[in-house]
Amino acid sequence: MKIKVLLSVFLFVILVILLAILLNTYVVSEAQNTGSNELKQEQKISSDFDKYAEEARKSWNIPGMAVAIVKDDKIIFSKGYGVKKLGDNDPIDAHTLFQIGSTSKAFTTTLMAMLVDEKKLNWKDKVIDHYPEFRMYDPWVTREFMVEELTEQHSGLPAYSIDALAFFGFDRNYIMNVLRFVKPISSFRTEFAYVNHLFLVAAKILEIKTGKTWEENLKERIFVPLNMNESSSDMKSLLKSKNAAFGHCLQNNQIAPAPVDFNWMYIYAPTGGINSNITDMAEWLKLHINNGQVNGKKIVSSENLNFTHSPKTIIDSENKLKAYYCNGWVYVEPKPFSAVIHDGQTSGYQSFVAFWPEQKTGIVILTNSIHHNLPKALFFYLNDLFFNSGSQHDWSKEFLDAFNKKQKDDIAKRLIKPDKPVSLLPLDKYIETYCNEFYGAVKIEKVDNMLQLTIGPDKYKFSMIHWNGNIFELKDSKEIANGNSQNFARFELDENQKVVKLTLDFLNKDGCGIFVPENKDNK
Repeated sequence: MKIKVLLSVFLFVILVILLAILLNTYVVSEAQNTGSNELKQEQKISSDFDKYAEEARKSWNIPGMAVAIVKDDKIIFSKGYGVKKLGDNDPIDAHTLFQIGSTSKAFTTTLMAMLVDEKKLNWKDKVIDHYPEFRMYDPWVTREFMVEELTEQHSGLPAYSIDALAFFGFDRNYIMNVLRFVKPISSFRTEFAYVNHLFLVAAKILEIKTGKTWEENLKERIFVPLNMNESSSDMKSLLKSKNAAFGHCLQNNQIAPAPVDFNWMYIYAPTGGINSNITDMAEWLKLHINNGQVNGKKIVSSENLNFTHSPKTIIDSENKLKAYYCNGWVYVEPKPFSAVIHDGQTSGYQSFVAFWPEQKTGIVILTNSIHHNLPKALFFYLNDLFFNSGSQHDWSKEFLDAFNKKQKDDIAKRLIKPDKPVSLLPLDKYIETYCNEFYGAVKIEKVDNMLQLTIGPDKYKFSMIHWNGNIFELKDSKEIANGNSQNFARFELDENQKVVKLTLDFLNKDGCGIFVPENKDNK
């Protein structure tokens, strides 16, 4: 009897083992099939995307571009397109450096998240408690401004206010100091308006709390742990690199190389001054896709990192796409999954970084040209490939058609110089130093029988071409273009034909471009 019982138990054990082996074989087989299917899908998507991206780049006439796609913890696509400089044959590759512009903002907010982790900071702390010198135009706003709001774009100030200060060489401390003079155009915390200068204040707090510069924090806390060994945050590093893309801009409606000696984006480094490539930026994407962890190491808590990804301020949406500003990121809702994105633009480069949190998938697009919407088109195209059953909608064509129409409209709106302009005063009557609380002294002098305007610590110069009456068109000496825009200087005279006011249109969009003569008794 005992033998029968033992035999039954033995047979039952054997049966269980066989079933386990069969089940494991099935599971492994299914996993292999799933993995194989996913690989085939990724390969097909990569192939389709690769072809589309190159055709679209050529349609937009962009000299060079680099793209990386990340899924989970691996790079599934990485490729360079075109050339580093128009007219040359040196190709873009995965290690070619670009300026990444405002996609740098998320690096600053990630550093802030790290300090919140370390309890050196709290998102809802008052700014003046950490940086007592902080001042806004309204004393109440000064008192109530919270740390998180430095990077949420609802300050009440005009969009892009006093950005030109960095362009002309004014340093970070100067820019933060004159914030107190910028008049708001909406109530605090009510309207979205994109500004850059408040990220400098965030960086200042980081420096106060750590005793290290923003650049040192960036390198030690992000670049080194993520092995972003080719990234930097200064102009010299970009210029001395043997593998850097050359920036391009729109001049006279044509793509042309941009000047290389611009330091403004590095003055604004915490808001837009990082140099990187798709190899390093893929590691940056992994950090966000994997909730603050890279290669098994926790860099920042998921709680505080996800805080930077969460919606804070409603943005007027484009293409009926709901959009919200977060903290250095933008939250959008393309179908069927939400995404976290940000673009960037400097004087010669345009970038785009995005990821779909639910799908742990992301993309980085770096280009060496400005005034185009190709990165956004590629983002929507990849969204369709991955999540909308490979929809064949041609986003690039849609955006390019709209872009070309706008270019034509802008050209049509350009003012035409009068055939018989009203005579002006003798040039000597305009020669003077003009001042305001934002840009300090602006000097106008006569050079080669023409007026020339000089502004800022970098002594940036504009030629002044007479337009009509007491209006002059400004010609940028370095030909950094703003598309097809026109810039004018307007002099206002009193009854004695003396200049009492100078308005520089391109500096007055935020109400900060009106100057008065330093010498009240001017000629």
